[in-house]
Amino acid sequence: MVSSKKKISPQAIMALKEALSVIFWKKDDLRDFLKLTMENQTIISTINWSGLKRESVKELVERMTSRLDLFENDLMALLYAVTDMRDFPQLEYWDEDGSKRKKAKQAVENLRKHTIGFIQLTKEQEEANKRRQEVEKKIAKNTSIESELVELKKLFNTLAINNNFQQRGFQFEKFLNDLFLLYELDPKGSFKNQGEQIDGAFTFDGTDYLLEAKWKQQVNRTDLASFTFKVEGKLKIAMGLLISVDGLTPEAISPEFKSVIIMDGMDLIAILDGRISLPDLLYKKRRKANETGKIYVTFDKLV
Repeated sequence: MVSSKKKISPQAIMALKEALSVIFWKKDDLRDFLKLTMENQTIISTINWSGLKRESVKELVERMTSRLDLFENDLMALLYAVTDMRDFPQLEYWDEDGSKRKKAKQAVENLRKHTIGFIQLTKEQEEANKRRQEVEKKIAKNTSIESELVELKKLFNTLAINNNFQQRGFQFEKFLNDLFLLYELDPKGSFKNQGEQIDGAFTFDGTDYLLEAKWKQQVNRTDLASFTFKVEGKLKIAMGLLISVDGLTPEAISPEFKSVIIMDGMDLIAILDGRISLPDLLYKKRRKANETGKIYVTFDKLV
């Protein structure tokens, strides 16, 4: 519930009663407007609508102001909706000389005069609350990421001492899937495509990436050429990320490999330690590759 620090003035309440009484000619139209504007619509059906429209409006507004604990949001919604009115097409059929529309316009202008400061203050408070809630969400999300990274680092350290390389390879793919999922990069598990084994895929900054994961020995030129061939055989917008925990052999990289970027174990440790986020690292590596042609630049040389 929006709780206003500044009370609605008696003049504003009286102006609201007057405006609601004249902006619609038919009571059915007024009731429809109230139903579309208010959340707590039950009160509308409990009002006596058989008498004068002005008396019905008076009963409605006074009952709402007497129970602000229930109707403050609805009262504010009415103030917003009525003060936002500029034209009154609902009165045209009944308004041959234009007097009804003139009266409605004057009533709304009067309401606007008595509420302009209050509404501005309330909207500023609502915006401040929204900003505070966004900050709280970010803090909660960062806290969640930090705790998840702690668990992923424990898993990574466990994998590091596993001498069953085949088992470690499968577990490493799952580890990477969880890491990419943590940063909302839409990861996909390993799959086969026309006889090719693909370790995974993900989407970053509007670009689809194929993923190759190696944790057994340094990647050599043949391994890198094979992965590059897989990437370049796909759509032109596709790129590749090769993650080799043990890095690459000195002769592995050649200038013709332009569609992939490379991460190693030190890069992963930097992410797990919270020194850089996965999206930021990917961005820096891709930018460095675009600027220099170097597809393998370690974390310590990027920052």
